[in-house]
Amino acid sequence: MKELLIQGAAELGIRLNERQTAQLLEYAALLKEWNGKMNLTAITDDEGIAVKHFLDSMTAVGTGHVKGRVIDVGTGAGFPGVVLKIVRPDIRLTLLDSLQKRLMFLEAVAERLALENVEFVHARAEDGGRRMREQFDTVVSRAVANMTVLSELCLPFLKPGGRFLALKGPLADEELEGAKRAIHILGGAVESVFEAKIPFSELSHRIIIVKKVRQTPMQYPRKAGIPSKSPIDTCYNLKKSAKK
Repeated sequence: MKELLIQGAAELGIRLNERQTAQLLEYAALLKEWNGKMNLTAITDDEGIAVKHFLDSMTAVGTGHVKGRVIDVGTGAGFPGVVLKIVRPDIRLTLLDSLQKRLMFLEAVAERLALENVEFVHARAEDGGRRMREQFDTVVSRAVANMTVLSELCLPFLKPGGRFLALKGPLADEELEGAKRAIHILGGAVESVFEAKIPFSELSHRIIIVKKVRQTPMQYPRKAGIPSKSPIDTCYNLKKSAKK
């Protein structure tokens, strides 16, 4: 695993030092240990963890926007947030998740790896977006929600001028096309789509980069559960039909 991480990171333009490499190896060990107590990941082999979790998460660094105060929305087992903190120790990281047991694991990881300036928030993204409104320079998410829903969950956290990095797969362009209206309503503007191949795999990420160009209207995010049940584009189309 060590060589995979060092070589793979180098392919992504990241030079891991001894401390960072040791932290990633310890993180992998903790992931496997805790996975026996709770369902953190279905990927448990060394190569899978190195490639599909660690190197996968590192692709976000190539955007040039992993800086300042960063929040990982729906962090799960800490991807990409914890990995980004390891390779960019200067960032101030907030890890947000709706399950307390995942945050217990992440607190143990942060303590064992001696990670500083890491905050843990137990909340639904909709609730967190109201409490921590426009406080972050960067929002990252590898969550499985589609781009329309994810934009409502993530853009409220961003300061104007900040960036939202949505780590997506091959359907990114299709998702983005359907999300453009929601992104505009929420105060964002699509800046670019960054493509990064994940080393030692046939996989690639298409990272949608959205810039916050103005404040998010106060009615967003809506109450927990509503963004996924009634996405903004659906609401808009219903209102448009009602006016006809």
